[in-house]
This record gives sequence, C-alpha cells and structure tokens, in this order.
Amino acid sequence: MSSALRRLGDEALAALIRGGFAVVKALGPDRAGAIGAAAARTLGPLTSANRIARENIDAAFPEKTAAERAAILRESWENLGRTASEYVHLGDLWDFDIENPGAGRIELLPDSIERFVRLRDDGKPAIFFAAHLANWELPAVAAQRNGLASAALYRRPNNEAIARDILAMREGVMGTLIAAGHSAPIRMMEALDEGLHLGMLIDQRFGRGPKVEFLGRTAAANPLLARLARRFDCPVHGARAIRLPGGRFRLELTEAIELPRDAKGQVDIQAATQLMNDIVAGWIREHPGQWLWQHRRWRD
Repeated sequence: MSSALRRLGDEALAALIRGGFAVVKALGPDRAGAIGAAAARTLGPLTSANRIARENIDAAFPEKTAAERAAILRESWENLGRTASEYVHLGDLWDFDIENPGAGRIELLPDSIERFVRLRDDGKPAIFFAAHLANWELPAVAAQRNGLASAALYRRPNNEAIARDILAMREGVMGTLIAAGHSAPIRMMEALDEGLHLGMLIDQRFGRGPKVEFLGRTAAANPLLARLARRFDCPVHGARAIRLPGGRFRLELTEAIELPRDAKGQVDIQAATQLMNDIVAGWIREHPGQWLWQHRRWRD
C-alpha cells in the first residue's frame, strides 16, 4: 500500500473513531460508563483475551472459588468498558474541591492532599509509579489538576491520525506526554533534569527486563523507573485510582518509598523493581476486579 493510501485510510479510521468519541461525549460520563461496562461485559467473553484473563485470575487466586474468580473476571471487563468510555470525560470527571472534599466524584484523603502539596512546592523532581487499575489515566490528571509540573509516559497508537486526536484530548488534562519508544528514556531523563514529576505504568510485561515475582508467578518487569531513581536519587511514590460506587473514585498517593540499596548506597535495580511490583500486586489483591487481567503479563 502506498503511503498516500495509508494516510487516507488512517484519516478515515480516525474520523470514524472521532465520531464515536463525540457520541460518547454527548452521553455524559455516567451513561457512557454504564453502556461501556455492559458492552464489555457482553462482548469481552467472546474474545481470545477472555481466556487470557481467566487463566491469569485462576493462577493468581487458586484459593478462591470458581464463582469468586468468575466475578473478578466479570468486574474486570466492566471496569475496562467504563475506563474506555470515560476517556473523553477525563476533564469532567475531575471535580475535586479542596474546600469541599466530599462533594464530588473524586475523593482525596488528607494525607494524599498533603503529599501533593509538598511535592508541588518543594521544587524537586520525583517519580510516580502506577498500574492499570480502575481508571488508570486519573493519577496523571490528578498531578496536573493539583499543580504538579509533571510528565507521563504513554503508548502512542500506530495510526498517526488517531494518535494525533488522542494526544489533543490528553494535552488539556495531563502534563507533558512522552511517547514510548527508543527516545523515551532520554526524554524521561530530561524531564527529571527539568524538575518535573515523572509518571509511568509499570505492571505490563517487558521482555528485556529483570524477572520478578508478581502475584505468585515469575514475570518480566520494566526496570526503567528503578534505573532513573538510581541515577537521579529522587523520591519515588506510588499513585493509584480506586473505583468507588456511584461513579466515584478515590485517588491515593503513597509516601516516598524507601528503595533497597546496594553496598555502595545506590538504588538496587533488581530489588527496587521487585519492591514496586510488590506494592502493585498488593493493590491488585485489594481490588482484583479493577485490574487489567486481559494481557499476557506472565508470557515467557
């Protein structure tokens, strides 16, 4: 296919998706989320990803009954559908008011608020690790809406036209966006050099990474954040969203994690990567139906 035809096809697909986004936007976050959950709950089990998710849940929770594991799988599909439908509503979802913290759909506990304020005002870089839990875009929105100068790594769609539209949607509600790729580590280092707060999802397979224990099995993990923490010796925090009843969310920011160090006093890459994955695994065990089980995290 010629490059001109490929661009035309990309633009046509992007226009179709743009129309879909407009419909979802018009529905509002609550109706769109309910429809997305119903669609994913119905169609998800018909896909090959359902088998992957079911096998992952079975391996992670052998102590649970078949009914309990089926409920986790069902909730995971619903969460995925809601998250996809909420994508165009990220700016509307964030309604946290520090003067009236319990009034909206976003909840921040006092200790997390204090940490955001301290990080915002200390003039230093920091690293945030997060995972595909609940609506995993919200921690990046939280950083931007709390005034943190921030940057986040994201996976850019192969379709250039779609990538352009998604980037435009994200730029208004998030900080600096760094596309995953060969140049990403350099841009991430530049962000920390500039004093930004750098965020990254760490819970997917990274074939070239070290092996860690994750939910009872060995998995390949991405050591990049541990390497950056070693290089910049900056604080590392965990950030997560928790989906609550009634279309609400709780956002949590941990205190700085005490990373393991080697005999020279530098961050131990393997041990630090393991520790961050242990924390994420604990989050998943708390709310297993809110995690993205549909990927091959433990693929050899």
